Amino acid sequence: MEQRNFARLDRRVGVIGLGAWQLGADWGQVSESEALAILGAAVDGGVTFLDTADVYGDGRSEQLIGRFLRQRPDAGLTVATKMGRRVPQTPEAYVLENFRAWTDRSRANLGVDVLDLVQLHCPPTPVFHTDAVFDALDTLVAEERISAYGVSVETCDEALAAIARPGVASVQIILNALRHKPLERVLPAASAAGVGIIARVPLASGLLSGRYDEHTTFGGDDHRNYNRHGAAFDVGETFSGVDYQTGLDAVRRLLPLVPDGATMAQFALRWILDQAGVTVVIPGARTADQARANVAAADLTPLTAEAAKTVATVYDELIRPQVHHRW
Repeated sequence: MEQRNFARLDRRVGVIGLGAWQLGADWGQVSESEALAILGAAVDGGVTFLDTADVYGDGRSEQLIGRFLRQRPDAGLTVATKMGRRVPQTPEAYVLENFRAWTDRSRANLGVDVLDLVQLHCPPTPVFHTDAVFDALDTLVAEERISAYGVSVETCDEALAAIARPGVASVQIILNALRHKPLERVLPAASAAGVGIIARVPLASGLLSGRYDEHTTFGGDDHRNYNRHGAAFDVGETFSGVDYQTGLDAVRRLLPLVPDGATMAQFALRWILDQAGVTVVIPGARTADQARANVAAADLTPLTAEAAKTVATVYDELIRPQVHHRW
């Protein structure tokens, strides 16, 4: 698999990673054996970057990854986790005492002494402008609880504020064929600063898999059911904030662009990899076969200029009016 430089981590990672939200059983049930099979299939395919969070299954995702790390100690993995969403979302919660407690819990869950990368998990906007927050993160590095820190953001403005901080190693942001705004300023700024870009929600919660239609249903414990209107967290995390029917219409216009032998999901992942400044994309997988299919996207040739132009046109005509001004 192609490797890209994660400059402030002083590491190289495979361009396709694995997002582990679903291992916490927040997208429907995933058994322990299924979770370990997913991790194994991804890593066997060349994945070296895993992204999790302390809130995914209230630690279940981290614990399963920790178990996998003990089974595969020589796999050369970089594990990124996130912190901050297990408490009420007030800026006052983002203090050193809490950071120590949260990272200690993640270290125990993962079974490691030092966390590779810890990201603030879409914190309140004022946090990005609070010097004491980043001083506290620097302290965690000095105390060798963590090797590096980054942020996960909802908006491009939050991303730009984080990139301006000299200690930030990474920005995780929603980027996909239905969410183009980061291309304008965030990716160029990150490249100039040497900050890694982790592209999340790459398939728009599955919309860009091309497998859904008007008759698709989702379980009661699946955020694609309960968070369609932002009842639980930012609505931009579910279907990238795009109205479900509009998303279906967009995907139907993109499907003819998919090359022979590839899937819509692989095409959508390849589009992300073609964007200058992206370090790693982190699709999730609920089965080992899905993990293997995601990995195969790295082998696709870059999109033709005509295909890329069509993606941009579909975005401009259908998606931009709904989402571009919001995030």
